[in-house]
Amino acid sequence: MRNARMPSDHQVAMVRSSPVRLRPIALPVEHGGWGLLAAPVVLGVWLAPSLAGIGLSVAALGVFLARQPLKLAFGDYQRGKRYPRTVWAERFALGYGAIALIGLICAITSAAAPFWLPIVLATPFALGQLFFDLRKASRALAAELCGAVAISALAAAIMMAAGWPASRALLAWLLLALQAVTAIIYVRIRLRLARNEPARRAPAFWWHGAAFALVGGLVIAGWIGWPVLAAFALVGLRCWIGLLPRSLSTPAPLVGAQEVLASLITVAGIALGMHF
Repeated sequence: MRNARMPSDHQVAMVRSSPVRLRPIALPVEHGGWGLLAAPVVLGVWLAPSLAGIGLSVAALGVFLARQPLKLAFGDYQRGKRYPRTVWAERFALGYGAIALIGLICAITSAAAPFWLPIVLATPFALGQLFFDLRKASRALAAELCGAVAISALAAAIMMAAGWPASRALLAWLLLALQAVTAIIYVRIRLRLARNEPARRAPAFWWHGAAFALVGGLVIAGWIGWPVLAAFALVGLRCWIGLLPRSLSTPAPLVGAQEVLASLITVAGIALGMHF
């Protein structure tokens, strides 16, 4: 005779199954990605507000959100495993994909002009980031740079969808990509120095100096106005101050807030400078 009642199959299943945390599946773990997405959306809609621009922004949001569940699901497939989180990852990926498709259809049906050129040009960079994602190296410098350049093309697509000429739209993409690339290099170096890890400050200074020189040349040539140069001067000053030894003790969340402010300043400078 058994002294205790045996658990039912349902109870055993409940014990063996652990609750699935949805937030790490549904939302990106890299918080800086939100700023990289917001910058081209704000710049594009600021310079060229349109229904097509909103549709492209929604499509980009869907693609951005789908990246995290797709990485998790693909990783499980590679291991030959299927967990409860795999099912949720597939559901979120499909849902985000549907959002991206709806936004793209809205953009196509309401666009004043074709907007595919910047998307086509950005595709190699997006594929480069995907390559690193599949190799579980999404935090590599090359992966972050590819992603930043690719997502910055959204501003050009929004502008072209509203009827802006390709030359002006691609120029906005160049300026925004410059800001994103220099910011990534600066933040990586600053965080490494703050953790007492070996890192050289010179690359951050070189990249900011090269970006300032390029923008200065564009201002002299009359392609953009002086507010763009002023914005890049301010982010260059931020780089110099941020890499001073006394600045390295700043908490990481505050550094992130500073980068959001620097991105907004650059977007405002580009928007104002493109109107000149």
